[in-house]
Amino acid sequence: MDPRRARDPRLARVDPRLQRGQSALPTPSPQQHSGSVQGATQWTANGAYMASQNMAPNVLVQQADTSSENAIAGPSTPANNAGSSSYKPRPLFCVVCASNQNRSMEGHHVLHKAGYRVISYGTGSAVRLPGASIDKPNIYSFGTPYNSIYEELNAKDARLYTANGLLQMLDRNRRIKLAPERWQDSKTVADVVITCEERCFDAVCDDLLSRGGEFNKPVHIINIEIKDNHEEALIAGKAMLDLAAAIEISQDIDEDIDRILQVQQERHPHSLLHAIAFY
Repeated sequence: MDPRRARDPRLARVDPRLQRGQSALPTPSPQQHSGSVQGATQWTANGAYMASQNMAPNVLVQQADTSSENAIAGPSTPANNAGSSSYKPRPLFCVVCASNQNRSMEGHHVLHKAGYRVISYGTGSAVRLPGASIDKPNIYSFGTPYNSIYEELNAKDARLYTANGLLQMLDRNRRIKLAPERWQDSKTVADVVITCEERCFDAVCDDLLSRGGEFNKPVHIINIEIKDNHEEALIAGKAMLDLAAAIEISQDIDEDIDRILQVQQERHPHSLLHAIAFY
């Protein structure tokens, strides 16, 4: 150290050349090491601007990484739960009587009107309708259009067939489908078959047994015993509505069928039969 600088206070000041060198290379603070905006503002305006630009790519990279993680992870938990909810298809009802004219078509009519999925058939060898006498029925083959039967009977004796309700029944039927169909010729697979008398119930069970169950598709066959007249068919139509409603809201028809039939028997006077077969 220069002895003169210790004696002369003026010489105790720092050499300006050394001062400029120190100010040109300031010691970075811990805040500047952390890369925060506050540390960057300790520099000049141009330096702060450059620091902000340098920080932007890091933010964008973090956002991109987050988006990539979300894309890999998939949708959020509520969406996954909503997608995993099981879909329950609506059951297809099939109503069966002997000629696919009165009882089965009344059931077809009320169920279709209520919005259910429904088809109907007959199990007889031919379509038989009352004639001028008890021993002279009107006989038609399955597949004969309802409209053709209506026009023929109307031409035969409009007064008679209006009085016994046949023309009104045929008029309703032709508004629902083209012609009566035979169960034994059907290929449609139903979920629930509702028969309207015991002999139709037996015919359906025997026919399904003869098919061999190649599809291994179970079907519930329920018989509602109904007298073959217009008044009884109207009453039974309401019973079919209650039965269809209970079956459709069931989450497991195989588990609930006994309870459903018990409630049905308590509410309606018709005797019931039940069997499970396979298509």
